[in-house]
Amino acid sequence: MEVRPSTVPETRRILELARKDRRAAEKLLADLPVDAQIAAICETPAGRRAALLELMPEPENLIPLLPEAELCFAVKASGLSDASWILEHATPAQIVAGVDLDAWKGLEPDLEAFEGWMATLAGAGEATLVRAAHALDPELIVLYMRDRADVYLDPKDEEWQPPEGARTLEGQFYIVARRPDDDLEPLMKMLHALFTADYWLYFRMMQGVIWELDSDLQEWSARWRTGRLQDLGFPSWDESMRMYGYLRPEQRDKLPAAGPNPLDVEAWDFPVWIPELPVARNEEHLLFRAAATLDEAERRAFFYAFVSAANKVAVADQMPLGDPDTLPAAIKRLAINASLGLEYLAEANHQSATEVLRRVTLEHLFRVGIGVEPSPAS
Repeated sequence: MEVRPSTVPETRRILELARKDRRAAEKLLADLPVDAQIAAICETPAGRRAALLELMPEPENLIPLLPEAELCFAVKASGLSDASWILEHATPAQIVAGVDLDAWKGLEPDLEAFEGWMATLAGAGEATLVRAAHALDPELIVLYMRDRADVYLDPKDEEWQPPEGARTLEGQFYIVARRPDDDLEPLMKMLHALFTADYWLYFRMMQGVIWELDSDLQEWSARWRTGRLQDLGFPSWDESMRMYGYLRPEQRDKLPAAGPNPLDVEAWDFPVWIPELPVARNEEHLLFRAAATLDEAERRAFFYAFVSAANKVAVADQMPLGDPDTLPAAIKRLAINASLGLEYLAEANHQSATEVLRRVTLEHLFRVGIGVEPSPAS
C-alpha cells in the first residue's frame, strides 16, 4: 500500500452535499478515479460508510476492493442486520477476514458474534451463504452448529422416533435447538442453501456435529485463523508477546549489538487504510519527531515497521481486532512507550534519537520504554 494524502475534507463536503442535493453528490463521486473513491470510503467514519457507498455509481465494484478490515468496520458500524447488501458483494476472502477479526475473543471463537455474521450472510441470499460456507473453516461452522443445535441421524430403526420439535431437510438428519430460546433460522438457511447447492459439504457438517471433538475443532480453527491473520500482518499471540519481554537493567541501558537494519522493511498490503502516520518535527512523540528527520526511503520503511509493531501490540493485548478503535489505540500505546525507550537509549548512549532509531528495532524500543518511568517533561 502506498502512503497517500488524506481525502477527509473532500469526503465530508460530499456527505454534507448529499443531504441537500443527492444527485450532485453522486456526480462528484462518479467523477473521482477508483482509488480516490476507495480512499473516500475508508477515511469516512465507519458509521457513515454505508451511506457513502450508496452514493457511489457502482458500489458492487468498489466493495471487493476495500481492505479487509475496513470492510469489517463498515459492516459492524452499519449494524449486522443492515449490512447484508454489503456482504452480498464482498469477496470470500473479505468475509473470512471479517469473521477472523470480529468473531473471536482472544484465542477462542466468539460464537455469538459468529451467529451475527451468519444472520447477515443469510440476509444476503443463498448464493452468498454458499460462497461463505465454502470459504469459512468447516471446523468453525461445526462449532457454531453444535453450540446451537443437536443433530441426530436416523438409524433406520422402525422403533426410533425423532426428538420432539426436531426439524429435517431430507428425513435423514434431524436438528433440535439446544436451548428453547435459540433462533435456528440463520443456521437452517445455511443448511438449506448447502443441501441445495453442495450436498457433500452439508453432509460433512451434519456428521461433524455428531462425531467431531470440540477440542480438535477449536485447535484447527484457531490454527487456520492464526495463519490467515499472519498473512494480514497480525503475528501469532506467542510472537506478539515478545513485545513485553523483560529486559534486565544492564540490558536496558545498552544499544543492541549490530544486526540487520531495523529500517530494512519491505512494503506489504495493510488490511486497514492508513494514509499516513503523524511523522513531523513538531509531533508530540519523540519517535515521530525522530522519524521526520529520516530520509524519504527510511521514513517509508519506518511507516511499515511501525504498523507491523502496532499490530503486535494489538494481538499481545488481545484487543478486539474487528473494532476500528483498536489500531489507533495500539498506535498510541506503541508511540508512547517506544518514545520513552528512544529517549532513554539516546541519553544513556549519548546518541541522537535519529541515530538510535536507525540502529534499534521498534520492538526493542517498546520493551525498553515499558521498563522505564516517564520523565516529568514527557
